[in-house]
Amino acid sequence: MQRAAALVRRGCYPRTLGPWGRGQSSAAAEASAVLKVRPERSRRDRILTLESMNPQVKAVEYAVRGPIVLKAGEIELELQRGIKKPFTEVIRANIGDAQAMGQQPITFLRQTILKILVSGGGKSRTGVMIPIPQYPLYSAVISELDAIQVNYYLDEDNCWALNVNELRRAVREAKEQCDPKVLCIINPGNPTGQVQSRKCIEDVIHFAWEEKLFLLADEVYQDNVYSPDCRFHSFKKVLYEMGPEYSSNVELASFHSTSKGYMGECGYRGGYMEVINLHPEIKGQLVKLLSVRLCPPVSGQAAMDIVVNPPVPGEESFEQFSREKESVLGNLAKKAKLTEDLFNQVPGIHCNPLQGAMYAFPRIFIPAKAMEAAQTHQMAPDMFYCMKLLEETGICVVPGSGFGQREGTYHFRMTILPPVEKLKTVLQKVKDFHIKFLEKYA
Repeated sequence: MQRAAALVRRGCYPRTLGPWGRGQSSAAAEASAVLKVRPERSRRDRILTLESMNPQVKAVEYAVRGPIVLKAGEIELELQRGIKKPFTEVIRANIGDAQAMGQQPITFLRQTILKILVSGGGKSRTGVMIPIPQYPLYSAVISELDAIQVNYYLDEDNCWALNVNELRRAVREAKEQCDPKVLCIINPGNPTGQVQSRKCIEDVIHFAWEEKLFLLADEVYQDNVYSPDCRFHSFKKVLYEMGPEYSSNVELASFHSTSKGYMGECGYRGGYMEVINLHPEIKGQLVKLLSVRLCPPVSGQAAMDIVVNPPVPGEESFEQFSREKESVLGNLAKKAKLTEDLFNQVPGIHCNPLQGAMYAFPRIFIPAKAMEAAQTHQMAPDMFYCMKLLEETGICVVPGSGFGQREGTYHFRMTILPPVEKLKTVLQKVKDFHIKFLEKYA
Protein backbone atom coordinates (compact mmCIF):
# COMPACT_ATOMS: atom_id res chain seq x y z
CA MET A 1 0.00 0.00 0.00
CA GLN A 2 2.85 2.40 0.82
CA ARG A 3 4.44 1.78 -2.60
CA ALA A 4 1.08 2.12 -4.33
CA ALA A 5 0.43 5.42 -2.57
CA ALA A 6 3.87 6.64 -3.63
CA LEU A 7 3.04 5.87 -7.25
CA VAL A 8 -0.12 7.94 -6.96
CA ARG A 9 1.84 10.82 -5.45
CA ARG A 10 4.24 10.65 -8.40
CA GLY A 11 1.31 11.07 -10.76
CA CYS A 12 0.94 7.45 -11.93
CA TYR A 13 -2.84 7.33 -11.96
CA PRO A 14 -5.53 7.70 -14.63
CA ARG A 15 -6.67 11.23 -15.35
CA THR A 16 -10.35 12.09 -14.94
CA LEU A 17 -12.14 12.62 -18.24
CA GLY A 18 -14.84 15.20 -18.95
CA PRO A 19 -18.42 14.44 -20.12
CA TRP A 20 -17.41 13.54 -23.68
CA GLY A 21 -20.31 11.16 -24.16
CA ARG A 22 -22.97 13.87 -24.00
CA GLY A 23 -21.23 16.25 -26.39
CA GLN A 24 -20.47 13.44 -28.78
CA SER A 25 -24.13 12.35 -28.85
CA SER A 26 -25.25 15.95 -29.57
CA ALA A 27 -22.78 16.27 -32.42
CA ALA A 28 -23.93 12.96 -33.87
CA ALA A 29 -27.55 14.10 -33.79
CA GLU A 30 -26.69 17.30 -35.64
CA ALA A 31 -24.70 15.40 -38.26
CA SER A 32 -27.60 12.99 -38.73
CA ALA A 33 -30.03 15.88 -39.28
CA VAL A 34 -27.75 17.43 -41.91
CA LEU A 35 -27.43 14.13 -43.74
CA LYS A 36 -31.20 13.74 -43.94
CA VAL A 37 -31.65 16.98 -45.93
CA ARG A 38 -28.82 16.29 -48.35
CA PRO A 39 -29.79 14.78 -51.72
CA GLU A 40 -28.59 11.24 -52.26
CA ARG A 41 -25.63 10.88 -54.57
CA SER A 42 -24.18 7.87 -56.30
CA ARG A 43 -21.16 6.52 -54.42
CA ARG A 44 -17.90 7.35 -56.14
CA ASP A 45 -14.95 5.00 -56.32
CA ARG A 46 -13.00 4.66 -53.09
CA ILE A 47 -9.70 6.49 -52.95
CA LEU A 48 -8.09 3.84 -50.76
CA THR A 49 -8.38 0.30 -52.16
CA LEU A 50 -6.27 -2.83 -52.08
CA GLU A 51 -4.85 -1.78 -55.42
CA SER A 52 -3.98 1.78 -54.36
CA MET A 53 -2.76 1.14 -50.81
CA ASN A 54 0.89 0.91 -49.82
CA PRO A 55 2.00 -2.55 -51.04
CA GLN A 56 4.25 -2.93 -48.00
CA VAL A 57 1.14 -3.04 -45.79
CA LYS A 58 -0.31 -5.92 -47.81
CA ALA A 59 2.96 -7.80 -47.37
CA VAL A 60 2.61 -7.72 -43.57
CA GLU A 61 1.61 -11.06 -42.03
CA TYR A 62 0.92 -11.85 -38.35
CA ALA A 63 0.21 -15.55 -37.95
CA VAL A 64 -0.72 -15.34 -34.26
CA ARG A 65 -3.96 -13.60 -35.29
CA GLY A 66 -4.38 -15.11 -38.74
CA PRO A 67 -6.94 -17.41 -40.44
CA ILE A 68 -7.01 -19.95 -37.60
CA VAL A 69 -8.10 -17.27 -35.13
CA LEU A 70 -10.76 -15.92 -37.51
CA LYS A 71 -12.11 -19.45 -37.89
CA ALA A 72 -12.12 -19.86 -34.10
CA GLY A 73 -14.30 -16.75 -33.82
CA GLU A 74 -16.75 -18.16 -36.39
CA ILE A 75 -16.99 -21.43 -34.48
CA GLU A 76 -17.62 -19.59 -31.19
CA LEU A 77 -20.54 -17.75 -32.80
CA GLU A 78 -21.93 -21.05 -34.12
CA LEU A 79 -21.73 -22.57 -30.63
CA GLN A 80 -23.58 -19.55 -29.23
CA ARG A 81 -26.35 -20.09 -31.79
CA GLY A 82 -26.73 -23.69 -30.64
CA ILE A 83 -25.05 -25.38 -33.60
CA LYS A 84 -23.80 -28.78 -32.41
CA LYS A 85 -20.08 -29.51 -32.44
CA PRO A 86 -18.01 -32.41 -31.08
CA PHE A 87 -16.91 -29.99 -28.34
CA THR A 88 -18.57 -27.35 -26.15
CA GLU A 89 -16.01 -24.54 -26.21
CA VAL A 90 -13.12 -23.13 -28.21
CA ILE A 91 -9.91 -23.21 -26.20
CA ARG A 92 -7.65 -20.40 -27.39
CA ALA A 93 -4.20 -21.85 -26.93
CA ASN A 94 -2.75 -19.60 -29.61
CA ILE A 95 -1.71 -16.45 -27.70
CA GLY A 96 0.17 -15.66 -24.52
CA ASP A 97 -2.60 -13.77 -22.73
CA ALA A 98 -2.03 -15.12 -19.23
CA GLN A 99 -5.05 -13.67 -17.45
CA ALA A 100 -7.43 -14.59 -20.26
CA MET A 101 -6.41 -18.17 -19.46
CA GLY A 102 -7.27 -17.78 -15.79
CA GLN A 103 -3.91 -16.81 -14.31
CA GLN A 104 -4.49 -14.65 -11.26
CA PRO A 105 -3.08 -11.12 -11.54
CA ILE A 106 -0.38 -9.93 -9.20
CA THR A 107 -2.13 -7.85 -6.55
CA PHE A 108 0.61 -5.19 -6.51
CA LEU A 109 0.21 -4.36 -10.21
CA ARG A 110 -2.46 -4.95 -12.66
CA GLN A 111 3.69 -4.14 -26.15
CA THR A 112 6.56 -3.39 -26.44
CA ILE A 113 6.92 -0.94 -29.35
CA LEU A 114 9.88 -2.02 -31.37
CA LYS A 115 11.14 0.61 -33.77
CA ILE A 116 13.67 -0.25 -36.44
CA LEU A 117 15.08 2.49 -38.63
CA VAL A 118 15.86 1.34 -42.17
CA SER A 119 17.45 2.99 -45.17
CA GLY A 120 18.90 2.44 -48.61
CA GLY A 121 17.86 0.70 -51.80
CA GLY A 122 19.11 -2.33 -53.72
CA LYS A 123 22.14 -3.91 -52.04
CA SER A 124 22.29 -0.99 -49.60
CA ARG A 125 18.86 -1.81 -48.11
CA THR A 126 19.02 -2.58 -44.42
CA GLY A 127 19.10 -6.27 -43.55
CA VAL A 128 17.60 -7.36 -40.23
CA MET A 129 18.66 -10.76 -38.90
CA ILE A 130 15.93 -12.65 -37.05
CA PRO A 131 15.79 -16.19 -35.65
CA ILE A 132 13.74 -18.87 -37.37
CA PRO A 133 11.37 -19.80 -35.81
CA GLN A 134 10.59 -16.20 -34.82
CA TYR A 135 7.84 -14.10 -33.30
CA PRO A 136 5.96 -12.94 -36.43
CA LEU A 137 5.75 -9.32 -35.31
CA TYR A 138 9.38 -9.02 -36.41
CA SER A 139 8.82 -10.20 -39.97
CA ALA A 140 5.69 -8.02 -40.12
CA VAL A 141 7.54 -4.84 -39.10
CA ILE A 142 10.48 -5.63 -41.39
CA SER A 143 8.05 -5.99 -44.30
CA GLU A 144 6.19 -2.81 -43.34
CA LEU A 145 9.42 -0.80 -43.32
CA ASP A 146 10.66 -2.32 -46.60
CA ALA A 147 13.79 -3.77 -45.03
CA ILE A 148 15.28 -7.16 -45.90
CA GLN A 149 14.57 -10.11 -43.61
CA VAL A 150 17.69 -12.17 -43.02
CA ASN A 151 16.91 -15.57 -41.52
CA TYR A 152 19.21 -17.50 -39.23
CA TYR A 153 17.99 -20.92 -38.12
CA LEU A 154 17.94 -22.16 -34.55
CA ASP A 155 19.16 -25.74 -34.06
CA GLU A 156 16.08 -27.84 -33.28
CA ASP A 157 18.14 -30.99 -32.76
CA ASN A 158 20.09 -29.17 -30.03
CA CYS A 159 17.10 -27.76 -28.09
CA TRP A 160 16.78 -24.74 -30.42
CA ALA A 161 20.30 -23.54 -29.62
CA LEU A 162 21.83 -20.52 -31.39
CA ASN A 163 25.00 -21.34 -33.29
CA VAL A 164 27.34 -18.48 -34.24
CA ASN A 165 28.45 -20.38 -37.35
CA GLU A 166 24.83 -20.16 -38.53
CA LEU A 167 24.95 -16.40 -37.94
CA ARG A 168 28.09 -16.21 -40.08
CA ARG A 169 26.40 -18.15 -42.88
CA ALA A 170 23.36 -15.88 -42.76
CA VAL A 171 25.44 -12.68 -42.90
CA ARG A 172 27.66 -13.99 -45.68
CA GLU A 173 24.71 -14.89 -47.89
CA ALA A 174 22.75 -11.74 -47.00
CA LYS A 175 25.56 -9.43 -48.15
CA GLU A 176 24.85 -10.50 -51.72
CA GLN A 177 21.46 -8.71 -51.61
CA CYS A 178 21.48 -6.20 -48.74
CA ASP A 179 23.49 -4.48 -46.01
CA PRO A 180 23.02 -6.44 -42.73
CA LYS A 181 22.90 -3.92 -39.89
CA VAL A 182 20.66 -5.42 -37.19
CA LEU A 183 20.75 -8.70 -35.25
CA CYS A 184 17.67 -9.64 -33.23
CA ILE A 185 17.82 -12.19 -30.41
CA ILE A 186 14.75 -13.49 -28.55
CA ASN A 187 15.79 -14.84 -25.14
CA PRO A 188 14.02 -16.78 -23.71
CA GLY A 189 12.74 -17.85 -27.10
CA ASN A 190 9.29 -17.32 -28.58
CA PRO A 191 7.93 -19.69 -29.89
CA THR A 192 10.72 -22.14 -29.10
CA GLY A 193 11.21 -21.64 -25.35
CA GLN A 194 15.00 -22.05 -25.23
CA VAL A 195 17.17 -20.07 -22.79
CA GLN A 196 20.55 -18.94 -24.14
CA SER A 197 23.65 -19.75 -22.10
CA ARG A 198 26.05 -17.03 -21.01
CA LYS A 199 28.69 -18.44 -23.39
CA CYS A 200 26.24 -18.16 -26.27
CA ILE A 201 25.46 -14.53 -25.40
CA GLU A 202 29.18 -13.70 -25.22
CA ASP A 203 29.67 -15.29 -28.66
CA VAL A 204 26.74 -13.30 -30.09
CA ILE A 205 28.08 -10.01 -28.68
CA HIS A 206 31.53 -10.74 -30.09
CA PHE A 207 29.96 -11.57 -33.47
CA ALA A 208 27.99 -8.29 -33.44
CA TRP A 209 31.19 -6.41 -32.57
CA GLU A 210 33.05 -8.09 -35.45
CA GLU A 211 30.32 -7.48 -38.01
CA LYS A 212 29.31 -4.02 -36.69
CA LEU A 213 25.71 -5.07 -36.08
CA PHE A 214 23.14 -3.26 -33.93
CA LEU A 215 21.86 -5.76 -31.35
CA LEU A 216 18.16 -6.04 -30.44
CA ALA A 217 17.62 -8.13 -27.31
CA ASP A 218 13.99 -9.18 -26.84
CA GLU A 219 13.98 -10.20 -23.18
CA VAL A 220 10.27 -9.98 -22.33
CA TYR A 221 10.23 -13.57 -20.96
CA GLN A 222 13.25 -13.08 -18.69
CA ASP A 223 11.33 -14.15 -15.56
CA ASN A 224 9.98 -17.29 -17.26
CA VAL A 225 12.87 -19.72 -16.80
CA TYR A 226 11.86 -23.22 -15.67
CA SER A 227 14.77 -25.58 -16.30
CA PRO A 228 17.01 -25.96 -13.23
CA ASP A 229 20.01 -26.09 -15.58
CA CYS A 230 19.22 -22.72 -17.17
CA ARG A 231 19.55 -19.14 -16.01
CA PHE A 232 18.60 -15.87 -17.65
CA HIS A 233 21.52 -13.56 -18.51
CA SER A 234 20.74 -10.07 -19.76
CA PHE A 235 22.65 -8.89 -22.81
CA LYS A 236 23.40 -5.55 -21.11
CA LYS A 237 24.97 -7.21 -18.06
CA VAL A 238 27.08 -9.59 -20.14
CA LEU A 239 28.10 -6.76 -22.48
CA TYR A 240 29.43 -4.66 -19.59
CA GLU A 241 31.19 -7.64 -18.02
CA MET A 242 33.04 -8.32 -21.30
CA GLY A 243 35.01 -5.11 -20.87
CA PRO A 244 35.21 -1.62 -22.40
CA GLU A 245 36.21 -2.79 -25.87
CA TYR A 246 32.69 -4.22 -26.19
CA SER A 247 30.68 -2.15 -23.70
CA SER A 248 31.82 1.14 -25.28
CA ASN A 249 31.20 0.10 -28.87
CA VAL A 250 28.42 -2.47 -29.33
CA GLU A 251 25.07 -0.76 -29.86
CA LEU A 252 22.31 -2.56 -27.99
CA ALA A 253 18.57 -2.08 -27.47
CA SER A 254 16.92 -4.24 -24.80
CA PHE A 255 13.16 -4.77 -24.52
CA HIS A 256 10.91 -5.70 -21.61
CA SER A 257 7.15 -5.67 -21.05
CA THR A 258 4.39 -5.95 -18.47
CA SER A 259 2.49 -8.27 -20.81
CA LYS A 260 4.54 -11.42 -20.14
CA GLY A 261 6.67 -12.81 -17.33
CA TYR A 262 4.88 -13.41 -14.05
CA MET A 263 2.79 -10.25 -14.58
CA GLY A 264 0.71 -11.20 -17.62
CA GLU A 265 -0.79 -7.71 -17.84
CA CYS A 266 -1.43 -7.60 -21.58
CA GLY A 267 -4.16 -4.98 -21.30
CA TYR A 268 -1.92 -2.25 -19.89
CA ARG A 269 0.38 -2.20 -22.95
CA GLY A 270 3.32 -1.23 -20.77
CA GLY A 271 6.88 -1.77 -21.87
CA TYR A 272 10.26 -0.14 -22.30
CA MET A 273 13.31 -0.03 -24.54
CA GLU A 274 16.77 0.68 -23.11
CA VAL A 275 19.41 1.72 -25.63
CA ILE A 276 23.17 1.51 -25.07
CA ASN A 277 25.85 3.36 -27.09
CA LEU A 278 23.35 5.18 -29.32
CA HIS A 279 24.79 8.19 -31.20
CA PRO A 280 23.43 11.40 -29.58
CA GLU A 281 22.03 12.69 -32.86
CA ILE A 282 20.28 9.37 -33.52
CA LYS A 283 18.88 9.47 -30.00
CA GLY A 284 17.31 12.82 -30.86
CA GLN A 285 15.69 11.32 -33.95
CA LEU A 286 14.40 8.36 -31.91
CA VAL A 287 12.90 10.67 -29.29
CA LYS A 288 11.21 12.62 -32.09
CA LEU A 289 9.63 9.45 -33.52
CA LEU A 290 8.47 8.33 -30.09
CA SER A 291 7.06 11.78 -29.37
CA VAL A 292 4.71 11.73 -32.35
CA ARG A 293 3.24 8.49 -31.00
CA LEU A 294 2.36 10.23 -27.72
CA CYS A 295 2.73 7.82 -24.78
CA PRO A 296 1.19 4.67 -23.29
CA PRO A 297 -1.58 5.00 -20.68
CA VAL A 298 -0.50 6.19 -17.26
CA SER A 299 -1.64 2.87 -15.77
CA GLY A 300 0.73 1.04 -18.13
CA GLN A 301 3.60 3.29 -17.10
CA ALA A 302 2.81 2.66 -13.43
CA ALA A 303 2.76 -1.12 -14.00
CA MET A 304 6.11 -0.96 -15.79
CA ASP A 305 7.55 1.07 -12.90
CA ILE A 306 6.61 -1.75 -10.55
CA VAL A 307 8.14 -4.40 -12.81
CA VAL A 308 11.53 -2.69 -12.74
CA ASN A 309 11.20 -1.56 -9.09
CA PRO A 310 9.37 -4.40 -7.28
CA PRO A 311 8.71 -4.38 -3.53
CA VAL A 312 11.81 -5.03 -1.42
CA PRO A 313 12.20 -6.77 1.96
CA GLY A 314 10.84 -4.64 4.75
CA GLU A 315 8.09 -3.05 2.67
CA GLU A 316 4.47 -3.82 3.45
CA SER A 317 3.73 -5.45 0.08
CA PHE A 318 6.86 -7.60 -0.17
CA GLU A 319 5.65 -10.87 1.34
CA GLN A 320 2.42 -11.07 -0.65
CA PHE A 321 4.18 -9.95 -3.84
CA SER A 322 6.88 -12.61 -3.47
CA ARG A 323 4.35 -15.31 -2.64
CA GLU A 324 2.21 -14.55 -5.69
CA LYS A 325 5.19 -14.25 -8.04
CA GLU A 326 6.62 -17.59 -6.91
CA SER A 327 3.20 -19.22 -7.25
CA VAL A 328 2.72 -18.04 -10.83
CA LEU A 329 6.21 -19.06 -11.96
CA GLY A 330 6.04 -22.36 -10.06
CA ASN A 331 2.76 -23.29 -11.77
CA LEU A 332 4.16 -22.38 -15.17
CA ALA A 333 7.21 -24.57 -14.54
CA LYS A 334 4.96 -27.54 -13.69
CA LYS A 335 2.86 -26.95 -16.81
CA ALA A 336 5.97 -26.67 -18.98
CA LYS A 337 7.17 -30.09 -17.81
CA LEU A 338 3.68 -31.59 -18.12
CA THR A 339 3.35 -30.36 -21.69
CA GLU A 340 6.77 -31.62 -22.74
CA ASP A 341 6.19 -35.07 -21.18
CA LEU A 342 2.69 -35.62 -22.59
CA PHE A 343 3.55 -34.45 -26.10
CA ASN A 344 6.52 -36.80 -26.22
CA GLN A 345 4.22 -39.74 -25.44
CA VAL A 346 2.33 -39.18 -28.71
CA PRO A 347 3.55 -41.06 -31.82
CA GLY A 348 4.48 -38.54 -34.50
CA ILE A 349 5.00 -35.59 -32.11
CA HIS A 350 8.32 -34.46 -30.66
CA CYS A 351 8.67 -31.59 -28.19
CA ASN A 352 11.98 -30.15 -27.03
CA PRO A 353 12.34 -29.23 -23.34
CA LEU A 354 10.45 -26.05 -22.47
CA GLN A 355 13.29 -24.21 -20.75
CA GLY A 356 11.47 -20.88 -20.59
CA ALA A 357 8.82 -18.46 -21.98
CA MET A 358 5.22 -19.76 -22.08
CA TYR A 359 4.82 -21.83 -25.23
CA ALA A 360 5.41 -25.28 -26.65
CA PHE A 361 6.54 -25.60 -30.28
CA PRO A 362 6.29 -29.33 -30.98
CA ARG A 363 7.33 -30.87 -34.28
CA ILE A 364 4.55 -32.90 -35.90
CA PHE A 365 4.65 -35.60 -38.54
CA ILE A 366 2.21 -34.99 -41.40
CA PRO A 367 1.57 -37.92 -43.80
CA ALA A 368 1.89 -37.49 -47.57
CA LYS A 369 -1.87 -37.89 -48.11
CA ALA A 370 -2.53 -35.08 -45.66
CA MET A 371 -0.10 -32.87 -47.59
CA GLU A 372 -2.02 -33.63 -50.78
CA ALA A 373 -5.28 -32.72 -49.06
CA ALA A 374 -3.70 -29.46 -47.82
CA GLN A 375 -2.61 -28.63 -51.35
CA THR A 376 -6.16 -29.23 -52.59
CA HIS A 377 -7.39 -26.68 -50.02
CA GLN A 378 -4.53 -24.30 -50.94
CA MET A 379 -3.13 -24.44 -47.43
CA ALA A 380 0.29 -25.10 -45.95
CA PRO A 381 0.35 -28.62 -44.45
CA ASP A 382 0.59 -27.36 -40.86
CA MET A 383 -2.17 -24.80 -41.47
CA PHE A 384 -4.36 -27.66 -42.72
CA TYR A 385 -3.49 -29.68 -39.60
CA CYS A 386 -4.26 -26.81 -37.23
CA MET A 387 -7.54 -25.98 -39.00
CA LYS A 388 -8.67 -29.60 -38.67
CA LEU A 389 -7.62 -29.59 -35.01
CA LEU A 390 -9.77 -26.51 -34.41
CA GLU A 391 -12.79 -27.83 -36.30
CA GLU A 392 -12.73 -31.24 -34.60
CA THR A 393 -11.67 -30.35 -31.05
CA GLY A 394 -12.20 -26.61 -30.56
CA ILE A 395 -8.50 -26.10 -29.76
CA CYS A 396 -6.95 -23.05 -31.40
CA VAL A 397 -3.19 -23.16 -31.97
CA VAL A 398 -0.89 -21.40 -34.47
CA PRO A 399 0.77 -23.28 -37.36
CA GLY A 400 4.55 -23.28 -37.36
CA SER A 401 4.66 -21.86 -40.88
CA GLY A 402 3.57 -18.54 -39.36
CA PHE A 403 6.82 -18.42 -37.35
CA GLY A 404 9.16 -19.88 -39.94
CA GLN A 405 10.66 -23.37 -39.90
CA ARG A 406 13.16 -25.42 -41.87
CA GLU A 407 11.78 -26.72 -45.13
CA GLY A 408 10.20 -30.14 -44.74
CA THR A 409 9.48 -29.73 -41.02
CA TYR A 410 6.11 -28.86 -39.47
CA HIS A 411 5.18 -27.51 -36.06
CA PHE A 412 2.52 -25.63 -34.14
CA ARG A 413 2.76 -23.19 -31.24
CA MET A 414 0.59 -23.71 -28.19
CA THR A 415 0.54 -21.72 -24.98
CA ILE A 416 0.98 -23.51 -21.65
CA LEU A 417 -1.13 -20.90 -19.82
CA PRO A 418 -4.44 -22.78 -19.26
CA PRO A 419 -5.08 -24.06 -15.70
CA VAL A 420 -3.53 -27.49 -15.12
CA GLU A 421 -6.75 -29.50 -15.47
CA LYS A 422 -7.77 -27.67 -18.65
CA LEU A 423 -4.23 -28.04 -20.00
CA LYS A 424 -4.43 -31.80 -19.42
CA THR A 425 -7.72 -31.82 -21.36
CA VAL A 426 -6.11 -29.85 -24.19
CA LEU A 427 -3.12 -32.18 -24.39
CA GLN A 428 -5.34 -35.30 -24.34
CA LYS A 429 -7.50 -33.88 -27.13
CA VAL A 430 -4.43 -33.09 -29.21
CA LYS A 431 -3.15 -36.64 -28.64
CA ASP A 432 -6.46 -38.23 -29.66
CA PHE A 433 -6.77 -35.95 -32.70
CA HIS A 434 -3.21 -36.60 -33.86
CA ILE A 435 -3.61 -40.37 -33.70
CA LYS A 436 -6.87 -40.19 -35.69
CA PHE A 437 -5.24 -37.78 -38.16
CA LEU A 438 -2.39 -40.22 -38.80
CA GLU A 439 -4.84 -43.09 -39.25
CA LYS A 440 -7.07 -41.11 -41.63
CA TYR A 441 -4.23 -40.01 -43.92
CA ALA A 442 -2.01 -43.09 -43.60
